[in-house]
Amino acid sequence: MNTLPALWRRLTAEFLGSAFLAAIVIGSGIAAQRLSAGQTGLELLENSAVTAAGLFAIILMFGPVSGGHFNPVVSFADAVFGGLSWRDAAAYLPAQVAGCIAGAIAANLMFALPAVTISAKHRASGAHFLSEVIATLGLLLVIFALARSGRSQSAPAAVGAYIGAAYWFTSSTSFANPAITIGRMFSDTFAGIAPSSVPPFIAAQILGGIVAAGVIKALYPAITPADAAGIIVPHDSQAGRAPAQAQYDGALPSADRPPGPVQSP
Repeated sequence: MNTLPALWRRLTAEFLGSAFLAAIVIGSGIAAQRLSAGQTGLELLENSAVTAAGLFAIILMFGPVSGGHFNPVVSFADAVFGGLSWRDAAAYLPAQVAGCIAGAIAANLMFALPAVTISAKHRASGAHFLSEVIATLGLLLVIFALARSGRSQSAPAAVGAYIGAAYWFTSSTSFANPAITIGRMFSDTFAGIAPSSVPPFIAAQILGGIVAAGVIKALYPAITPADAAGIIVPHDSQAGRAPAQAQYDGALPSADRPPGPVQSP
């Protein structure tokens, strides 16, 4: 029987993962700005490399519990294909947004800045809008292609690599995530975004998600809810020994939750 970890555990994982994601993106941007002042290309290289590596790590860290989404577009795309219930996707959203805001505040404080500094960096333009549509489309294609082809074990590295690359091939530096877009508004630093630029960015990301759903259905018409449930990091009881161990942490033994490590069938 396929079962998921308790919703509160998944929400905690999504909150913490989103917080780490925002802290990584914003903190590395602040560090790059201070260490390589005036060298924009080098600052972006440092920011993108740290983000790619950090995203890889936090997906591995929290993925076995929640799937490692940290992104409302990913969660709702998962719901479209039946891998996550709409109720759970809706519950993930505030956890992801709150986590990104908390991570932004933590990044500011770690670099001795005021806890909240609203960004004045305006990013909204037609080119940025198109960039966010394409960046979000590509991210979802990477995630669902790997799930459908049974290669979800490669997803943490692939997602990190894609986001790191998309920093450079998009003019928007590939936010591709409404939660991190909101979180980055709370830091007036290298990775920040002005409040007036947030709505068009989120609109572009939603549009990218809608386009991605159509493209995924065209490329993989036989995609199933079981495939969708395995996106990024499979986290149900049939996903293998290690994710199953993580699932049962702290659960009382029962007929379907035996004590000790869960063995693969």
